[in-house]
Amino acid sequence: SAAPRLTYTAPAMPGPLDLQAPTAAAYFAALVADEAGFPLLEAAIAVGQDEDPALDVQGVLVQVDTLAARLLRRIPADAAPLQRLRLLNRYFFGELGFAGNVNHYQDPRNSYLHEVLRARRGIPITLALLYVELATRAGLAAHGVSFPGHFLVKLRLPAGEVIVDPFSGRSLSREDLIERLAPWRQAFGGEVEPPLAPLLRAATPRETLARVLRNLKAIHRASGDRERLAAVLRRLVAVLPRAWDEHRDLAWVLADLGRLDEAQAEGALYLQHRPGAADAAALRDHLQACRRLH
Repeated sequence: SAAPRLTYTAPAMPGPLDLQAPTAAAYFAALVADEAGFPLLEAAIAVGQDEDPALDVQGVLVQVDTLAARLLRRIPADAAPLQRLRLLNRYFFGELGFAGNVNHYQDPRNSYLHEVLRARRGIPITLALLYVELATRAGLAAHGVSFPGHFLVKLRLPAGEVIVDPFSGRSLSREDLIERLAPWRQAFGGEVEPPLAPLLRAATPRETLARVLRNLKAIHRASGDRERLAAVLRRLVAVLPRAWDEHRDLAWVLADLGRLDEAQAEGALYLQHRPGAADAAALRDHLQACRRLH
């Protein structure tokens, strides 16, 4: 992609003159610090370092580069956008075999791009990240769409917009999209046909990365894995530093893990910015109770 790449390798055992490599957390924080040139693909790959601390992020990017180079060799230089889209779909869904992981949708590996590349299975948002990257390399105007319940891809062609479901490879009609909104209709005042245009807005890189992390947050919370939940919440507050509810959730989990100084710092941020929150007293009580226990 056009975004500049930072370099991270897992730190080796230090010698007397070694310069320390950045930690995975510091590397991720640097990636997401600024809006300009936000390296979405690199940052999304780096999320996998929570599961595999030795993950070579640059090596995974090279894998994507290789897939993109193979695609470009299949596309004539004078190909029209619609032809480019057809060749992309044939390559991504057909030749490479990317598809939704229907049988193991809640597997956290579906959220780690290095695992999605290995297994060719994922969830909508991780498949969309790879699809959009390849589409962009192929000269198409492609963007992720944070549609309710199911991340989609929007492509702008001369004849109009095409909405692709990266989970199935299908192009979706207006009727398909309206049908998919049925479970959320009450959120739009019970309208039979809620307005689609706002829901098909291109997601920003920061919004997309936050949705990846919130998917993992839900998985780890449901499984009761507090260590992994804390790690994901650490990344979430780096991506969305003013999402005070995430600071609150991180404080709660850190307190349960006995990391009380960190919990106090996160809780103080939440209470400073949400002093009148309905759960402010409960958080204070929880932090105090955990400190007494430890």
